Amino acid sequence: MTDRSAGQLVVSQLEEQGVERVYCVPGESYLDVLDALHDSKIQTVVCRQEGGAGFMAVADGRLTGGVGVAMVTRGPGASNAAIAVHTAWQDASPLVLFVGLVPVSDRGRESFQEVDLGGVFGSTAKRVLTLEVPDRATEMVAEAFHIAASGRPGPVVVGLPEDVLVGRSEVGVAPPRDVSEGAVSSQQAGRFGRLLEDARRPLVVVGGDHWNPASAERFTRWCERWHLPVSADFRAHDIVDHASPSYVGWYGFTRSPALAAMLDEADLLLFVGCGAADVFSDGYQRGRQAARVVVVDPDPQLRTHQHRVDLHLLASPAALLDAVGDRLPPATPGWSRWAAAARSAEEEFGTPRPDHPGQGVDLGVAMRELRSRLAPDAILTYGAGNHAIWPQRYLPQHVYPSLLAPRNGAMGFGLPAAVAASIANPGRQVVSVAGDGCFLMNGQELATAVAHDARPLVLVVDNSQYGTIVAHQDREYPGRRHGTSLTNPDFAAYSRAFGGFGERVSSTDEVPGALDRALASGQAAVLHLDADPTVLRPQPKG
Repeated sequence: MTDRSAGQLVVSQLEEQGVERVYCVPGESYLDVLDALHDSKIQTVVCRQEGGAGFMAVADGRLTGGVGVAMVTRGPGASNAAIAVHTAWQDASPLVLFVGLVPVSDRGRESFQEVDLGGVFGSTAKRVLTLEVPDRATEMVAEAFHIAASGRPGPVVVGLPEDVLVGRSEVGVAPPRDVSEGAVSSQQAGRFGRLLEDARRPLVVVGGDHWNPASAERFTRWCERWHLPVSADFRAHDIVDHASPSYVGWYGFTRSPALAAMLDEADLLLFVGCGAADVFSDGYQRGRQAARVVVVDPDPQLRTHQHRVDLHLLASPAALLDAVGDRLPPATPGWSRWAAAARSAEEEFGTPRPDHPGQGVDLGVAMRELRSRLAPDAILTYGAGNHAIWPQRYLPQHVYPSLLAPRNGAMGFGLPAAVAASIANPGRQVVSVAGDGCFLMNGQELATAVAHDARPLVLVVDNSQYGTIVAHQDREYPGRRHGTSLTNPDFAAYSRAFGGFGERVSSTDEVPGALDRALASGQAAVLHLDADPTVLRPQPKG
């Protein structure tokens, strides 16, 4: 067998794992890997900042159903990528971050850009691994992918010392490890069925990353057959088609008041792929009255579930359906009217309404106009901030996966996610709604979009402030706003400077034409929306 460098072996194993793209900011610490990628079929997406590269990898993993891959250099590079690791950790998204390291002989000597990966990522990664000998290169990559995708998915950080990468080995590629879907025994399936049939007001909550298009479709049809009301965990509301009669809305910040009340009224909570976390439950306050709680999640620790558990099924959604999917519902489920009322409330809550601002663009009308132009399989992205309330409430999703938004509240996620989505899915419409503060945290990734012919449409909501913090200040320290104002550039000109389309929109009646021109441009496009700084959320509240 021909010997190869450890860097070449790493890339060979990535190919064996089915990786199509890696997102990177180059560094001299992992030159041998970059050299191996030169001759690889894997696409190398060169980004402008490590945080953006990490966010793109997270988004890519969610969209493809695989493991996202990012590569960065030691020290500053690893530090910049930490935000993506935290996002993958809290969002339960599979990610492998490769970090070039100082030579083994320089370790522990405070050498140039040295970093202790265990110390930096020990609390936000499922595992931190370091390649110590070339012979373990392929085995370690396979191990990292398995850990990232198994149980509750999450990030794995792999350190690649510069001198180890150029070492030689004759090992071959390792077989990718299967990820268990879990299983539901006949006894558990029977208990599950009895709990469901005994309920009078059951409520299903879907979330997590253990879904695929087939399981999302199957689960939706199963819930429809049972007339079950299905809600979604925070920023997981692309799992169930919003046109389904079973879909009743999403939980999280600014959720529907009717849905919040429903959580308190339910006598059976069925969590599939997720659990009762703080954002879902309004700080662990909602849903405490439920008489029974079933959790379907392959994570044996249930780290994000803070509630009682009457039945825990260590299974993926697909494994649950394999066990109970053929079970027939009662002739007339007793909860049908309750579910139908919840569906009506969601349709009312999700209908775009004018906000009637005193100045600038009416975001409610803008969302209505955008909604009419969305393709059924459009991919939506946004980061963190009050700007996200409008698309979250008013823009429907019809296929899975089609939503990329950080559940950990990481600003700057929306644009890199949109770029990755457009690169991975060049035939699909990709739309991102960004706040002015959120957009500029990774606005430089427009350069990556242009370089790779990615064509997302980005709406930047400019209210010249960190709106979410303003809302908190107004509530807790009225009349004392401080440290939240922003001075913004012309975002349309910013986009044009990168080679994209850019247009500024200062009034509501300009929105339809601007949307049409941006969508027809065939380029990465930015619409700069001047918004009223006094309108911090959709009005009326509904």
